[in-house]
Amino acid sequence: MKNLIFILMLIALLIASCRAQTDEPLAQQVLVEFLKDLHNGRYEDAAKLYGGTYETMIDHNPNLDPTDHIGLMKNACTINGSQCLEVKSVTIYEISATEIRYNVEFLNADGTLFVQGPCCGGNETDFPPVSNFILTVIKDDESKFLVMNMPPYAP
Repeated sequence: MKNLIFILMLIALLIASCRAQTDEPLAQQVLVEFLKDLHNGRYEDAAKLYGGTYETMIDHNPNLDPTDHIGLMKNACTINGSQCLEVKSVTIYEISATEIRYNVEFLNADGTLFVQGPCCGGNETDFPPVSNFILTVIKDDESKFLVMNMPPYAP
């Protein structure tokens, strides 16, 4: 009986792993499209691909209607410090049964690698520069891929 339970658990794990690997190219495509939409100012399209929280965007924009997701994304990218930059690279960081996490690099307008330095009076020892950012994509109950994170923030 223990062997049967072990085999069933192993099969379930393999099925979940295969599904995530099969989903990976589509999930990556959604992530890249979302980031391109933000970079190119297509906030309505980006909002359709976003499943994360709007809490920080709402906090940064008290004069905007909290349900105005397009306006919140526009402000995030244009005045609030989200770095809606061109994508340099996207690689798999981690795949689980519920999400796919990607390592993303961005380019500055001049074509150089975007590096997030220390914030708010910090130093590089305490806050080392970062050029790789982990962004997560999930598949919702309707089998739609959604990006769960906004691009990096730099005040």
